[in-house]
Amino acid sequence: MSLESQAITIAAVGALGIGAQWAAWRTGWPAIVLMLAAGFIAGPITGMIDPEAAFGELLDPMISIGVALILFEGGLSLDLRELRHSGRAVWRLATVGVLVGWTLGALAGYYIAGLVLPVAVLFGGILIVTGPTVVIPLLRQANIQARPNSILKWEGIVNDPTGALCAVIAYEYFRRVNEFPDASVFDVAPPLIIAAVLAGLIGYAAARIISWLFTRGAVPEFLKVPVLFITVIAVFVLTNQIEHEAGLVAVTVMGVTLANRDISSLRSIHPFKENIAVLLVSGIFILLAASLKWEELTYLQTSWRPWAFLLALLFVVRPVTVLVSLWGTTIPWNERLFVAWIAPRGIVLVAISGLFALRLGDLGIAGGQILIGLSFAVVVATVIAHGFSVNLVARLLKVKGDSRPGLLLVGSTPWTVALAKEMEAVGAPVMIVDQSWQRLAKARLEGLPHYHGEILNEATEHNLDLTPFQVIVAATENEAYNALVCAEFAHEVGQDMVYQLGENEGEESRTALPESIRGRALFEDGFDASEVHERTRDGWVFKKTKLSDEFDFSDAQKKLSSEASLLLIVRESGTLRFFTHAVRPNPRSGDIVISFVPPKKREKVSV
Repeated sequence: MSLESQAITIAAVGALGIGAQWAAWRTGWPAIVLMLAAGFIAGPITGMIDPEAAFGELLDPMISIGVALILFEGGLSLDLRELRHSGRAVWRLATVGVLVGWTLGALAGYYIAGLVLPVAVLFGGILIVTGPTVVIPLLRQANIQARPNSILKWEGIVNDPTGALCAVIAYEYFRRVNEFPDASVFDVAPPLIIAAVLAGLIGYAAARIISWLFTRGAVPEFLKVPVLFITVIAVFVLTNQIEHEAGLVAVTVMGVTLANRDISSLRSIHPFKENIAVLLVSGIFILLAASLKWEELTYLQTSWRPWAFLLALLFVVRPVTVLVSLWGTTIPWNERLFVAWIAPRGIVLVAISGLFALRLGDLGIAGGQILIGLSFAVVVATVIAHGFSVNLVARLLKVKGDSRPGLLLVGSTPWTVALAKEMEAVGAPVMIVDQSWQRLAKARLEGLPHYHGEILNEATEHNLDLTPFQVIVAATENEAYNALVCAEFAHEVGQDMVYQLGENEGEESRTALPESIRGRALFEDGFDASEVHERTRDGWVFKKTKLSDEFDFSDAQKKLSSEASLLLIVRESGTLRFFTHAVRPNPRSGDIVISFVPPKKREKVSV
């Protein structure tokens, strides 16, 4: 295929992948389902994209390196301190769960799906994978409580390389048996496990070297991202020379090790590496879906076995695996049942299945090609079943976090305490954060939720669950500190969801803070902290006004003093929308308008 055709294919894959991600964001549907549909339409149905013709022998290494970078990015997001509440459960799922899940998956593949024994055993190992690239967005969207969230997230990232290793063990065993019929599992497994341990040690050593170089300034800032990603690829390729797919173990260990090293400069690359992960997940899944052939799907169309296998996987294999693994732990039963239900598969399952399907064919083992269509069926079935039921199941089992958007107030002042009381009155979750125990005194006396600590301290991420808070208001007396807080959290909650007191002085002023690091200025008049606190001392208070069809926003404004300032509206859904110097939300019936108003003037009484 010509270079021009390859360029068109790359552009089409990118457009379809990112387009599917955008559509998922707009509709709330699982992104992986839309990507699968887009790839299937572009490949088998229309023939618009033919990855094998476009990339030839480069397709497999491209996908392998992409999967490695995805696993590294997942590992880089995980801090071991998150395991303080769920470590034992994750350990049980990564040991007992692997053995039970592999056994049950293989039995279901052999007796129900009708796979030949080697294919069933290999596929049972691959099914251990639960897909962090699918699980993590699913949990974030559903707002699950901290412990089940942590268990599922860590299980996904740990079991991705574990499932690959199990598949390697199965493949190498049947390959050796094919060459040496007298070989046993004890002849094959130990060398493979040693290879995996060695790969993990290489990944750990690479992370320590990167940590040493970065913290000593041996690598300039503009080269840190390229050096890091090239090192990940080099470690993956090197460890794969030791044993096929051992590189997945190495890059995962490397990512987790770096995540738990004190490297401040790594924080600045998080947005970039997350963007890379989105691009890779989108591109790889489109390529794999477009690579499907109609003949690989005939097994799904002509037999009842794959559908019975999917039901067994959803309602027998996964629940039994989790319940056996967590038996005897302190995890409550409602959380065990939730974990037992949620296990969507993703990109790694499809990529590994496609890789070993080809290799089984090279060994002369029939049925390997069935894995490709069956793995896609597993992905679709699990993503649809779990993606569309997660909210319902979470509510029934009472593991769902607060669904109403919360407000995090940084800085304990009379103004923020008064605002927090108003937010509690309208049913919005609220929290006041301050590093001064003395300044928190009034919040404590009022019985308001509060956190004593520095919001910018990394330890806060592990001691304070920020999930319920979708809006942040920085309202300390230090404008520069407020801007720093907004800049820190803008990427996490969104630039339009971080606010601070005080309007900027303008681009012409040499003392003005750059707009790029500031939050949006509260109030249409852009009051600064000193003005707000002065008005609070003068007796200004908050006032709530409920709008209806009979009493609209214009009627509410007539009831307010001419000096009053509109602060925010609370939708019936709980969504918070603030009035700022740049944005004025459109109030509607059912909204609650919260204003900051001056005290009522007392009329003079004549004697």
